[in-house]
Amino acid sequence: MQNSGSRLAELDRFEESDKFTHREKLALRYTDAIVWNPASADDEMWKQLHEEFTEPELVELGYWIGFTAGGQRWLLTLATRQGELAAALNQNLAAQNQST
Repeated sequence: MQNSGSRLAELDRFEESDKFTHREKLALRYTDAIVWNPASADDEMWKQLHEEFTEPELVELGYWIGFTAGGQRWLLTLATRQGELAAALNQNLAAQNQST
């Protein structure tokens, strides 16, 4: 169980939390925009993002957010949980190695 003072426990209220830096809060706002509400990426958000991050950093961050969120949604379509797909792939690979 998470300690109530941990950063993970503060994610739902990151904007008001003192557990995250200004830069981290911007990255989390960017994450929310990509995953939940693209319309929230208004001119003011982009201005703040560009004041804190370089263009390559924004591209890398946006790519990673999209990749991670998309992967989690894909796992949901497979009705699997975290780690189950990797375990099945490893089991299949082990079986293939034994047959060769």
